[in-house]
Amino acid sequence: MRTLLITGPGGSGRTTLAAATALAATRAGERTLLLSGDRTDTLGAVLGVATGPVPVEVREGLTAWRPDATAGFRDDLAGFQERASSVLDLLGAARLDPEEVTPLPGAEELTLLRALRDAALSDRHDLLVVDLPPTPQALALLALPEELRRYLRRLLPPERQAARALRPVLGRLAGVPMPSEWLYETTARWDLELAAVEAVIADRDTVVRLVAEPGPAGADAVRDAGLGLALRGLRPEHLIANRVLPDVPADNWLAGPVAQQRKTLEEWRETYEVVEIAHAGRDPRGLDDLGALVVPGAPEASSRVEWPVVDRLAEDGVLVWHVPLPGAIRDQLDLIRRGDELVVAAGQFRRIVPLPSALRRCTVAGAALRDGELRVRFAPDPDLWPQTP
Repeated sequence: MRTLLITGPGGSGRTTLAAATALAATRAGERTLLLSGDRTDTLGAVLGVATGPVPVEVREGLTAWRPDATAGFRDDLAGFQERASSVLDLLGAARLDPEEVTPLPGAEELTLLRALRDAALSDRHDLLVVDLPPTPQALALLALPEELRRYLRRLLPPERQAARALRPVLGRLAGVPMPSEWLYETTARWDLELAAVEAVIADRDTVVRLVAEPGPAGADAVRDAGLGLALRGLRPEHLIANRVLPDVPADNWLAGPVAQQRKTLEEWRETYEVVEIAHAGRDPRGLDDLGALVVPGAPEASSRVEWPVVDRLAEDGVLVWHVPLPGAIRDQLDLIRRGDELVVAAGQFRRIVPLPSALRRCTVAGAALRDGELRVRFAPDPDLWPQTP
């Protein structure tokens, strides 16, 4: 199943356009699931049909689903308390009753990721349209599976599981029980679940679309979003320019805002495939209003961007890693080599990237930012690089 992720700055109308996109795909014959992680039923207000933890059929071929973070967190905590009962009893800890459990920060994001994984693995639909949170939260959400998996590997590396046979002995020596088998099993299960979500996000059939209102604020938001997505190896398939005003006479009071929008649209067209949505004069509500919005339906191209390693050994004695980072500023770039990983910081965004296998046997020889592309040079390490006779 193809997956379409839609996000944009707050107030840009992303939920409305996500619903309109799902409806357009349905009318084109695609069995479509529309997924939202909003705590309040903004999606239901747009569709004219209440949505919630139970998927609801909006019309034939279109289903909407808004998972309940509270219920999911309550079930996870209950399962944790059951598996950790021996440790909790040893510590004299009182268990929490389901009625007193409220979600902790981050529970909504994890619930949405789990729903994204489950929906993408289902064969009930042809297209999954995801109404992501506003762009800053959406970028953090897309980064979460990769970051959590890295944390798990550092805290409980697979190699440590080889010491399972020693835990009873260590427990007797220490006088307290050592972590039981369920801890490692739970870690392995979490890693598997996160890997499934990460695979959906990285899949070539997963496409990202940005929604923004043209203007100075929208231009700043799109610039930041483009850089944040690029650091994750993604590029928007379309930029939806929402609430575009019509042309007006020069003496009309709207002439200033219209001129601002036109300038922003020209700048966007230099980088993105822009689709304009005319201002409706009011907030669209219901299927009739959504159907009147002319939006792209099913995804047309992949959002994945390759980071190629170019062999320049014969010419310059280096391998060059090309990392597209449109919108990056030289003074706001930072690189740190850490073992077999490269820490890349660009503006407010940061990612720890595993090095391709060939580059792990090299040392960093320099880097440069040219035409929106970071080029990192690696020189072979003589102690690790195969020597030719």
